Amino acid sequence: RSAALESPWLNQAGVREAALLHQVCPYYLSQELARWADVVIADYNYYFDLSALLFGLSQLNQWRVAVLVDEAHNMVERARQMYSASLDQSQLKALIQTAPDPVKKALQRVDRQWNALHKAQAAVYQAYPAAPDKFLNSLNLCISTIGDHFNEYPQAVVGTLQGFYLEAIGFARIAELFDEHFIFDITRREAGGKRILSRLSLRNVVPARFIRPRLSAARSTVLFSATLNPRHYYTDLLGLPANTAWIDVESPFHHDQLDVRIVSSISTRFTHRQASLVPIVELMATQFAARPGNYLAFFSSFDYLLQVAELMARTHPHITLWQQARGMAESERHAFLERFTLSSQGIGFAVLGGAFGEGIDLPGARLIGAFIATLGLPQLNPVNEQFKQRMAALFGAGYDYTYLYPGVQKVVQAAGRVIRSQNDSGVVMLIDDRFAERQVAQLFPAWWRPETVDG
Repeated sequence: RSAALESPWLNQAGVREAALLHQVCPYYLSQELARWADVVIADYNYYFDLSALLFGLSQLNQWRVAVLVDEAHNMVERARQMYSASLDQSQLKALIQTAPDPVKKALQRVDRQWNALHKAQAAVYQAYPAAPDKFLNSLNLCISTIGDHFNEYPQAVVGTLQGFYLEAIGFARIAELFDEHFIFDITRREAGGKRILSRLSLRNVVPARFIRPRLSAARSTVLFSATLNPRHYYTDLLGLPANTAWIDVESPFHHDQLDVRIVSSISTRFTHRQASLVPIVELMATQFAARPGNYLAFFSSFDYLLQVAELMARTHPHITLWQQARGMAESERHAFLERFTLSSQGIGFAVLGGAFGEGIDLPGARLIGAFIATLGLPQLNPVNEQFKQRMAALFGAGYDYTYLYPGVQKVVQAAGRVIRSQNDSGVVMLIDDRFAERQVAQLFPAWWRPETVDG
């Protein structure tokens, strides 16, 4: 600790270096150092996770904590992840083959109860109103058995058994919290022959119950974001107090700096996707010819992105293109952004909501425009439809809370990449007829002056 505290500013690399030098865990050293820090900069989970040591320390020591939450529009999804858990049966099956006998019997009991859960399920996916009691009883007994085994054989606390043990504890803990703000579901899959395996998920829908006490415990809390709109959505899902003060800071930018155009003649709905390819390519090529420079083009999926990029490359080979790829490494993401220089010209293709939709800074001529060919709505699938039903039951606005608000928030974040200083100017083309609808347009920033065009 003394070695680490020699520097007034300690970053991740510094903590790791000090920890390795003295052969201690970097994570726990960072928690220990928080006792002597005036300012701690960390990921959300260090304070908001159920097992967050930083929150526990602040309570134990009665610290007068001020919590500053940056990019707070991400809190809903991040909190849902923190308060959810899942188990995959393939991991259990593999573990049964190698586990020692006392543990193996406990694992087999869990497996039998697991099979009973999905045996009567005909559909691939199904949600249930309650967590499965018999399965949870067998899981808790298994956790106890593995814990006893680890106490007797400390050297066994490694590998896949340890991994399953920790996941099982997490699942059981979330199950104890299960209420109307959660969904329990089973997803079946074929595993060769007539074998059926499944994945069990406890999905948090509304994290307010867990966020609220952590906000209340702080001396003060400030949530920052340019896209905390509409207010009632974040109030409901994050459990913000009724007396929360909302401060809408006037934008430093003027509407003359950003030309926002709604292209209402094109639909990017899945059923219209093929028909949209040529109009989108021609729209982008026309804008590029009128004002050459660097642009970002956002799409709802990699498949859609590739279709447009391939057509653009074939019909307008003089326009330089570069594309986001699935699973990009940090070095590859850096290389993608390095293509945007003050002297370059071209179009970078990216997926909305991905690595390049927010948190990047390309001022001046590095980026002069964006094409957003999607409303950003989350994928239509059984899980999101369950969320929609639960949102409707809790708040009376299933579609808005599940699809519309999260989608438009991603659009506004992506559009925000264009104007980064008071000297910038640029264009944003919102490509879909639904952008012209009142319930969508009212979610745009107040300083925008969108104009609807035919294309």
